[in-house]
Amino acid sequence: MSATADHAEAQASPAVRLGFQPEQVVQEIGYDDDVDQELRESIEDVIGSDLVDEDYDDVADAVVLWFRDEDGDLTDALVDATTYIEEGGSILLLTPKTGRTGYVEPSDISEAATTAGLSASKSVSVGKDWSGSRLVTPKAAKSKK
Repeated sequence: MSATADHAEAQASPAVRLGFQPEQVVQEIGYDDDVDQELRESIEDVIGSDLVDEDYDDVADAVVLWFRDEDGDLTDALVDATTYIEEGGSILLLTPKTGRTGYVEPSDISEAATTAGLSASKSVSVGKDWSGSRLVTPKAAKSKK
């Protein structure tokens, strides 16, 4: 396979498009039987290891947060998730798409992110049933300018 084909394949990976990189430690919060297994596998392929779970007691480079409307307070979940990541790390907030059980309004996501001290990038479709928002700490947001 040519380098160009490798590059195109990597660019097609949802995990690469979402900013995941090899050797990152990625903590997963909110896992349930409704999560997108293809996305999880894509992230694991890119980082080269399994996602670590909610009980992981060290600092992670990024957090994948599966959140549904019935899961409680989104601001609290985001604040809790920031305690697990390196300064400048990111949170991939995954919520059910419009019309799916557990759908979260975009305005609720924006408000919760702001209250939690995070900056939200645009939402992206990450699968058949899930939308993703990449949220970054202020330091990471400033370094991207």
